[in-house]
Amino acid sequence: MNEHEFEPVPGLPEDLPVDEVILWQGAPDWRVLARRVFRLRLLGGYFILLLAVRISSALLTGEALAPTLVSLALLTGLGLCAAGLFTLYAWLTARSTLYTVTSKRLVMRFGIAIQLTINLPFTRIQSAAVRAYRDGSGDIPLVLDDSHRVSYVVMWPHVRPWHFRHPEPMLRGLPDAKSVAEIVADTASGIVPAPPEPVIRPARHANNRQRVPLTLGEAT
Repeated sequence: MNEHEFEPVPGLPEDLPVDEVILWQGAPDWRVLARRVFRLRLLGGYFILLLAVRISSALLTGEALAPTLVSLALLTGLGLCAAGLFTLYAWLTARSTLYTVTSKRLVMRFGIAIQLTINLPFTRIQSAAVRAYRDGSGDIPLVLDDSHRVSYVVMWPHVRPWHFRHPEPMLRGLPDAKSVAEIVADTASGIVPAPPEPVIRPARHANNRQRVPLTLGEAT
C-alpha cells in the first residue's frame, strides 16, 4: 500500500461531482526538473570549474602528485554526492506530484513528506502562459485573481520563480507542455469570458526556450 491509495480518485482529495470530468492528468518529468528546476548541469559545471582551478593551482605551484590526486578525488566525490542528491530530489518531486485538469478546475497534488492538494477553479484563473523548450517540455504558470492567493514557500517548486509578492502556481517539467496548455485554454474558454478562439502564438526564441502567451479569460 502506498500513500496515494487513500485517494478516492488519483490526484484528487474527493470524488468528482457528477457534472465534472477529468480531461487530463500528468506529472512532471524528473529529468526536466533536474535540468530546469534544480540546475543539475549548472551544478556539474561548477564542480568541473573547481577541478580545473585545483589542477591549475597544482601545476603552477609544483605541488606533489599524491596530495593533488587526493584533493581532486574529494572534489569529485563531493560533486557526485551533490548531483545524486539533486537528482533524487527531482525524482521524488516528480513521483509525488500529479496535475489534474477537470472540466471545472485545475488540481495540483504535490509534496514529498507532506501531501498537499491545491484546487484552482478556472473562474479564479485570470491568465496563463506556456514556456516551451525545444525538446517539447515546458512549464505553465497561472495568474490567479486577488481572492485566490497561494504561498510561495508552500508551493515551491510548483510556483513561478522569483514571483514572491504575487506567487503564481506553475505546472512544471511537463513533457508536452503545449498540448496541456491547449487543453487548459479550451476548457477555460467555456467557463470564463474569453476571446472566441484562445490561441497559442509563436514567440521569439530566447536562448534555448520560447515563451508562448496563452489567454484564459481577462489576462492583461
